[in-house]
Amino acid sequence: MSSEQRTASSEQRRFVAAGGSVVWPVVAVLLLLAVSGCTEPGKPEGTFRAAAGGKQYGGIYRSNETGELSSLDPVRINDVTSSHVALNIYDNLVAFDAELNLQPELATSFDISEDGLHYTYHLRTDVWFHDDPCFPGGKGRQLTAHDVKFSLTRVCDARTGTKNAAYFLGKVKGARDYNEATRRAIESGEQPSIGSVAGFVVVNDSTFRIDLEQAFAPFENYPALTSMGIHPPEAVAKYGADFSQHPVGTGPFRFVQWTPDRSLTLERNPRYWARDEHGNRLPFLDGVRFSFIKDDKLQLLEFVGGKLEESYRVPNEFFADIVDENKQPKGKYARFKLLHVPALSTQYYGFLNTSEVFKDARVRRAFNHAVDRRRIIRYVLHGQAAGPAEHGIVPSSMPGYAQDSVQGYRFDPDQARRELAEAGFPNGKGFPEVTLQLNSGGGRNVQIAEAIQGMLKEHLNVSVRLMQVEFAQHLEKIDAGEAPFYRLGWVADYPDPETFLQLFYGKLVPKHGGISPINSVRFMDPEFDRLFEQAITTTDRAQRMRLYRKADQYAMDHAPMLLIIHDEDYRWLQPYVRDYPNNAMDRLRLHGVWFDL
Repeated sequence: MSSEQRTASSEQRRFVAAGGSVVWPVVAVLLLLAVSGCTEPGKPEGTFRAAAGGKQYGGIYRSNETGELSSLDPVRINDVTSSHVALNIYDNLVAFDAELNLQPELATSFDISEDGLHYTYHLRTDVWFHDDPCFPGGKGRQLTAHDVKFSLTRVCDARTGTKNAAYFLGKVKGARDYNEATRRAIESGEQPSIGSVAGFVVVNDSTFRIDLEQAFAPFENYPALTSMGIHPPEAVAKYGADFSQHPVGTGPFRFVQWTPDRSLTLERNPRYWARDEHGNRLPFLDGVRFSFIKDDKLQLLEFVGGKLEESYRVPNEFFADIVDENKQPKGKYARFKLLHVPALSTQYYGFLNTSEVFKDARVRRAFNHAVDRRRIIRYVLHGQAAGPAEHGIVPSSMPGYAQDSVQGYRFDPDQARRELAEAGFPNGKGFPEVTLQLNSGGGRNVQIAEAIQGMLKEHLNVSVRLMQVEFAQHLEKIDAGEAPFYRLGWVADYPDPETFLQLFYGKLVPKHGGISPINSVRFMDPEFDRLFEQAITTTDRAQRMRLYRKADQYAMDHAPMLLIIHDEDYRWLQPYVRDYPNNAMDRLRLHGVWFDL
C-alpha cells in the first residue's frame, strides 16, 4: 500500500465521523475478487454480415440504465434515462453531433431571418415513420411538415401532460395563448378556444417555419431537444394515454416492448434514411436492449462478465483501484475501453424557495457554506468529478464561458454559522428537521447525501432525514413543489448557458399553481429575470456570455440551490465497440455504432 493510500484511509475514517460510509472497502474487495475470477468477455449477441468500409452489420447492443423510464412520449420527457431511449426512436429537425455542433437531421437545412424572428426548415423527402399498426396495413407513411407541426404543438398542449411547454411559452408566437386555452379546456371539458399555435407554420409539405415573438439567440438549439422528437398523429390517436408506452417515430430503431423496471427492446429500422460515409444504410446494429439494474456495482459486474456493451460511470468505491492517475483503466480492466469527458452537467440539491424552511436566503447561504465539496470529491467520489461547484451553476466545460469569474460558495463553516444565526437559528437552535428527498437506485447519490447530512449536522447542528423514492415519483413531487429539499442534477440540453440559467427564471413558475419542471426551486426575482432576458436577446455571443455571467452571479448571491459538483462522465466499453459518439451532454445516439469482430 502506497503512502497516498494510507493517507486516504486515515482521512476516510475522519470523514466517516462526519457522515460518510464505512462499507466501501469490503464491497470493493468483493468486486475485485469477482473480477479476478472472470473469464474474457464473450462476443456480443446476434449474427453479423459485412458492410462497406470494413464495417459490420448485426448484433444487439446491451445497455443498462440505473434509473427507470418516466415516459416515451417526447413531450413528457425531462429525465436522462427516458432521453437515452427516445433519442434512438425519434428524429428531430436538427441534432447535435459528438462535438455538440448543431447539424440538420430531418431538415436538410434551415434558415434564420436577419431579425432573428423566423426559422425556416427544409425537410427531407425520404423519411418514413416506423411500420406500426396505427397505419393502414401496418406500413409507416412518409413524413411531412404537418407532422412537425403536430409534434411541436403537443409540446404546448396542457392536455398532453407536457413537461416542456416552457421552452416555447413567451418565445413562439401564440404558444402561451394556446397553452392557456388548453388549460381552460381541461377545466371545462370542452375543446380549446384556440385550435393551434400561430407561430408553427406549414409552408408546404416539405417546408416548416417557426415564428418567434422576439429574438431569442439560443432558440436554434431547441428543435434538437428530446422533447421535440417528431411523431405521427395516427399513433397518438390509436394508443391514447398508452402512447407513452408505445412510441412511434422515424429514428434508427423501432420500439418492440417495454417491461417497466426490467427491460426495453428496440429493433433496427430497415427504412432509416441516413447513410454513413461509405454509403452504408444506418444503423448497423440489429437492435438495442436496455436493462434497468439500479445498482451501479452490479451493472459493472454485468459488463465485466460480457453481458453489457457499456457501463456508465465507475462506482465511487472502486475508482482508485481500477482507474490510474492518468484516468486510464488498470489491472484486469486494461482490456476494456474507458471513455471520459468533462460533462456539461451540474449536481445540486434544490431548495424550494417558496417553502417556509428555505424562503430566507441566509438559510440557503448557510447550507452552501457548510458543505465541503472538495472533500466529497476526494473521499466519496475518489476524484470522479470534473470539479467542485464553487462558482456558478454553469459548468467550466461550457464553450466560451469564463466560469471562474462567478463567485459561488466554498467551504466556510464559520460563515455558515453566522448566516444561520442571522436568520434566527444560532447554533441551529429552533431549526426544524428537514427531509432530503433523493431518487432510489443511485449508489453515489446516497453516499453524497450521507456526507452532506453529516456536514450539516456537524457545522450547523441541523438534522437532515434522507428519504429515497422511485425516480418517476421523485420528479413528480419536485415538479409539483412538494419537495422542499431534494437531490437533482441538470445535464445541458444544448451548449449554451441559458439551459442552466433558465432553472432560475421566475417567469417559468406558473402564476396560479401547477407544475414547474424547469424552475423547480421556484426562485422568482425581477432583477435576475431582467439580466437573463437581456442575455438571451443578445445575438453577439461574447456579449451574451458576459450577461450570462452577471445573471449567474446574481443568482449565486441569493443561493437558490446548493450546488455540489460538476460531473465528469466515465463510460466503459467492450473492446469491439466502434464509433461510439462520446459527448459532454451524455446523449446516447447509437445510430452509427458497430461491432468489430
